[in-house]
Amino acid sequence: MAPPRTLPAAPFVFHADNPPMAARVLIIDDDTRLATMVRDYLGSSGLAAVAEETATAGLARLAREPFDVLVLDVMLPDGDGFDVLRRVRASSEIPVLMLTARGDPTDRIVGLELGADDYLPKPFEPRELRARLRAILRRQRSPEGRDLLRFGRLEIDRDARIVRVGGEPRALTSHQFDLLAALAAHPGRVLSRETMLDLAKGETLEAFDRSIDVHISRIRAAIEDDPKHPRRIITVRGAGYVFAKVQDEG
Repeated sequence: MAPPRTLPAAPFVFHADNPPMAARVLIIDDDTRLATMVRDYLGSSGLAAVAEETATAGLARLAREPFDVLVLDVMLPDGDGFDVLRRVRASSEIPVLMLTARGDPTDRIVGLELGADDYLPKPFEPRELRARLRAILRRQRSPEGRDLLRFGRLEIDRDARIVRVGGEPRALTSHQFDLLAALAAHPGRVLSRETMLDLAKGETLEAFDRSIDVHISRIRAAIEDDPKHPRRIITVRGAGYVFAKVQDEG
């Protein structure tokens, strides 16, 4: 594929009088039937969605038109969705939701590492896709001057050292807060235990001391809806942990 032109950054900013339903969505998926169905469904919900069947056509359209969010299939006839994501991330911060028919969780981790904001395995319900897109678009920037990280219902206030889920405070020790903040400050990036401890600058532990895994387990118990099947903090065997920028549905 020829290199794309410089891609526009996502212009979408959410205000009370500018709801996410006004957003423009670009779908890049070679499944014409699925893409048409999703496009029409999102259109009936107020989202202006258009679809392209190839990586080449999708990148070209993204380069010449402004969009608020990109829905990108992993498997395309003229390229790998991960390669497309790399090209997009080289010049744009547009939110990206990956679609994948592959069952290997490694694919999802790779997508998150490359900068995807969310992923959705096929087959899926159009309502779930719509909910995830709404969640992505509802995410607001931190108030000016406030050191606040927000991922859907999860808020990490680094000034007040408070963690909230759905507005409710969650109890964490000081060291656990530092570990969570270190992970959340580098979403999509796999951090080794040694790196996490260095970023957290907490108590001295050996890099492979299992006690850090105990801390992660307790953090998951505090912030995950289902700690046994975590969606925010994902274990990467032999490497460490990755904080997924997955947005809550709704």
